[in-house]
Amino acid sequence: MPTWLRREGRADPITALSVARQVSAHLGEGLRGPGGRAAARRLRWLLRARAVGLAGPEGTIEWSGPPTDPAAALELVGSVLNRGKSASDGDLAARPLVVDHEVAGVLVVDGVGAAKAVREAAWLVENALERVRLELSEREAARSELRALRAEMSPHFVYNALTVIASSVRSDPELSRELLLDFADYARYSLGRHGEYTTVADEFEAIETYLVLQRAVMGDRLQVQIRVVPDVLAVPLPYLVLQPLVENAIRHGLEPLRDGGTVQVQGEARDGDCMISIEDDGVGMEPDAAAALLAGKAGGRVGLSNVDRRLRTAYGPWYGLVVETERDAGTRVLVRVPLSQPGIVPS
Repeated sequence: MPTWLRREGRADPITALSVARQVSAHLGEGLRGPGGRAAARRLRWLLRARAVGLAGPEGTIEWSGPPTDPAAALELVGSVLNRGKSASDGDLAARPLVVDHEVAGVLVVDGVGAAKAVREAAWLVENALERVRLELSEREAARSELRALRAEMSPHFVYNALTVIASSVRSDPELSRELLLDFADYARYSLGRHGEYTTVADEFEAIETYLVLQRAVMGDRLQVQIRVVPDVLAVPLPYLVLQPLVENAIRHGLEPLRDGGTVQVQGEARDGDCMISIEDDGVGMEPDAAAALLAGKAGGRVGLSNVDRRLRTAYGPWYGLVVETERDAGTRVLVRVPLSQPGIVPS
């Protein structure tokens, strides 16, 4: 623990760590977010300073406590932003907040003589801002991957589905109409503008629409079993996770077989998690090939590594996909997500 927190009158270690964590939480939307002033207030308490200010790259300062000389503080901030180096003026000390080799803002402290205290407080803020930047980058990467996944909608499937619909226009107009509506629902869900998260119930509804169309294309060659317990229907998960896995099971597992086969989709709650499995009794693959697909080092299966990365980004490294397969023994893909996750709400 830093020596400046062990002085007489300073916080005890547990309280100091708790307040440091709160500083990080307040900066969850950056220096200019709604928590900027609250973070300055916590830092002022930690440092026992007369005033603490946090300035963004534009130079505006969010203060906790009245500074001795606001004009001098503003001048210091301008100097630090221009030169990228610490500056001081009497009891005022200003340090640049450097994130990814760029000055993202300035910490201004009034009334603390220990330079080390100010330096370590700046380090605390920099770490919080680095975390914010990483999270924003991860979210943008996930959005980009989702856009890429939409673009991967199988033209082979679209062509076959529309061909079946067209062939039944004269022989069975009612069936053709129903299939066309199903295709519209499929396209709307796969290509429409949605939020980042949906629910298991909505994903299963999209799967059922997709399977109606696939059964029209494959006929008796495709058998389907779906079982999902009510406990997991409201579980949030990233949009467009399950349907690509079902498409892979059919396209790469069953279509190569002359007689087709069966796809089983199951969802259940287990040990605080939602477990969803997509299993086919098709051609399977070598385990090394499955590992390469998950790692994004091989093409062929729609969005497998994409889905896995988005799940791990949303929930952490303990979640994501597990692929169990052997050549000529089918494939089972297991999706594991928590039953609930703070901050993740279906759109």
